[in-house]
Amino acid sequence: MRADIRSLASEFPIKSPAHTLDDALRKAIDTKTKPIGSLGRLEELAFQIGQLQQTLTPTIHQPEMMIFAGDHGLAKAGVSAFPQAVTLQMVLNFLNGGAAINVFCRQHEIGLTIVNAGVAGELQDHPQLVNRPISEGTHSSLEGPAMSREATLQAIHLGARSCRVKLDAGSNWIGFGEMGIGNTASASLLMHLLTGIPLSQCIGRGTGLDDAGLIRKQNILQQVVDRVPQQPDAFLALQEVGGLEIAAMVGGMLQTASRGAVVMVDGFISTAAYLVAQSIQPALKDYAMFSHCSDESGHRAMLNHLNAAPLLALDLRLGEGTGVALAYPLVQSACHMLNEMASFEEAGVSNRS
Repeated sequence: MRADIRSLASEFPIKSPAHTLDDALRKAIDTKTKPIGSLGRLEELAFQIGQLQQTLTPTIHQPEMMIFAGDHGLAKAGVSAFPQAVTLQMVLNFLNGGAAINVFCRQHEIGLTIVNAGVAGELQDHPQLVNRPISEGTHSSLEGPAMSREATLQAIHLGARSCRVKLDAGSNWIGFGEMGIGNTASASLLMHLLTGIPLSQCIGRGTGLDDAGLIRKQNILQQVVDRVPQQPDAFLALQEVGGLEIAAMVGGMLQTASRGAVVMVDGFISTAAYLVAQSIQPALKDYAMFSHCSDESGHRAMLNHLNAAPLLALDLRLGEGTGVALAYPLVQSACHMLNEMASFEEAGVSNRS
């Protein structure tokens, strides 16, 4: 499978940003009318965005929230507290404007697109829907690979194409959310296989499993691990235990970073997709921002493994990209701080003697 990773890395070339403006950016931030470092993480965000855009006056254009949806064959084994039908029902809720992510995107004027990568059931065309399912969900990873090699690649390219449309239209900031009953199981499996963190530390309650349900989920996922080839590379792990929506997020993240735009990662499942994508293209890390640390067991350990510092910790465990939408104003504030805040010299304020 190494050939697939090499091919994808070549298809989505991601270069680390230049350091040409690093000194000027640091000076611009440090000489604002404040003690150095007193705006904390906001200063780090301002520096990262300025470095990515190679400018002292960074801006976010046409921010877009992308929700990738797909069903999982493993859900039928009982790894979720909700039935599989909820995936389709929630996608319809997104399209009708009634979900939490709709509320937050409206509040912060973020565009919203839903990508049907593999929902079980029929969806009608809608202006906010990219309706190109690879299949009606994945196979059960208990019985064999969740996806064929071809389906995995198709989903990756679907995600890439979907984001490319937004990038071509002028977006330079894309948030990544998801919907798929059973996908915390896939994320837990990917985390274990690609980090080596013990499986028990990767599994949480997902949508709200009780104690008996959590034990059942742990037993099922251990059976999947026992079936999967040992030490798979990122592509093989994705094929064996991933989801169509997760694979689509991988492609979307690779495409977005290859175009120099910000990749804003949501919660546990989105971070698992990032884990795969960053294994394919390590330079992706320079373009990524992590919106929050979720309440899902394992997310903090995965973030620590990635040396990723999330912006928020609100005990969220909803998915949908809600953490991204809530963190977006911080990104805006970082840009406004760099663009509009006066320097000591401009304000006539005495700096340190």
